[in-house]
Amino acid sequence: MNANTPLQGKVAVVAGSTRGAGRAIAVALGAAGATVYCTGRSTRRQASDLQRSETIEDTADMVTERGGIGIAVQCDHTSEAQVKALFQQVREEQDGRLDILVNDIWGGEGLTHWNVPFWKQPLSDGLLMQQRAVSTHMITSHYGVPLMAERGQGLIIEVTDGASYRYRGNLYYSLAKISNIHLAEAMAAELSSYNITALSVTPGFLRSEQMLDHFGVTEENWQDAVQQEPHFIASETPYFVGQAVAALAADPNVADKSGKALTSWDLSDEYGFSDIDGCRPHWGRYARKQGIPVA
Repeated sequence: MNANTPLQGKVAVVAGSTRGAGRAIAVALGAAGATVYCTGRSTRRQASDLQRSETIEDTADMVTERGGIGIAVQCDHTSEAQVKALFQQVREEQDGRLDILVNDIWGGEGLTHWNVPFWKQPLSDGLLMQQRAVSTHMITSHYGVPLMAERGQGLIIEVTDGASYRYRGNLYYSLAKISNIHLAEAMAAELSSYNITALSVTPGFLRSEQMLDHFGVTEENWQDAVQQEPHFIASETPYFVGQAVAALAADPNVADKSGKALTSWDLSDEYGFSDIDGCRPHWGRYARKQGIPVA
């Protein structure tokens, strides 16, 4: 291990790493030297119901290209049997070692009905969102934590949207994202005696693949989208929060943050990393100036 690969020898599972923040987190952990299990539903042979082009194999290849070891495992995290099999595979292949577990399973695209009262939205969509974005995190931690508890060490990171319990503009969306924050807080309380740290992390305005597609731009000309959404000027790539997670995983004092809800921009201030374009976006500072709820 050296300063450039502080996670050499570490084993991570990034649940929900097909695209977006999950992919970037997996890649950042790999760049720091980790072995990363990249899980999700979309493979080169079978797309998920989202019908997007990104796959877990692509993510695993990117991890390896950055210097880590990327391992793609198809896993629908709503399936207890598949999640159990995932961690059995990790146990067998890594001699029972699991250092980092990142829960970034979402699958709520198309299920959020903005500007519609909750009782006028399809209940099935609201319940499915909780299954995909909350139950999956619970199932994954249930089967992942024992590997950490047996060795008396580990880091669990819940990726969410926001770092407070404020309402986020939609009841079902708010419930899902706030639940992830409390999962980290509750796990931190129950796992402290096992020397396992749990916390949550939020990006700012995420310039994900899907968001770029939504605005009809690419990473090369993303600023053109500011004409449609002025606040997009303060957006960040998924690799900003990816570096935040990698910095946390490499911090020997990360246990001091257990139970806390953290932000990509504050962690950038603390650890000194920049986005891949060299910028240091700060959604918190921008949002306060614009009168937008910060987190």
